[in-house]
Amino acid sequence: QVQLVESGGGLVQPGGSLRLSCVASGGTLNYYGVAWFRQAPGKEREFVASSRWSPGNTDYADSVKGRFTISRDNAKDTAYLQMNSLKPEDTAIYYCAAEWGSVKRSGNTVNYWGKGTLVTVSA
Repeated sequence: QVQLVESGGGLVQPGGSLRLSCVASGGTLNYYGVAWFRQAPGKEREFVASSRWSPGNTDYADSVKGRFTISRDNAKDTAYLQMNSLKPEDTAIYYCAAEWGSVKRSGNTVNYWGKGTLVTVSA
């Protein structure tokens, strides 16, 4: 059973940057797509970014395109989310997800979820 553990969240000022990490244990992410979702207080979970197993195949929500970058190190079974030019509306709990092949934007067929890491963007 694969377990995903996120880290790297915290408090950052508007315009700042954070890098989130998602490490898999108990198994490998080989041939799994990985993705980041987020859920703000009082709002539904939303897709942020995804990456297929092979490098370069990425997808981003319009709200983060050009500011966030998803990457992965398959040798380390780790995924990352580099977040730049952060805005208060980026405040949310960020979840890592893995799904065989690729992660759908709906998140409804995800095989594994992490427990999340809180990102707060505030002055």
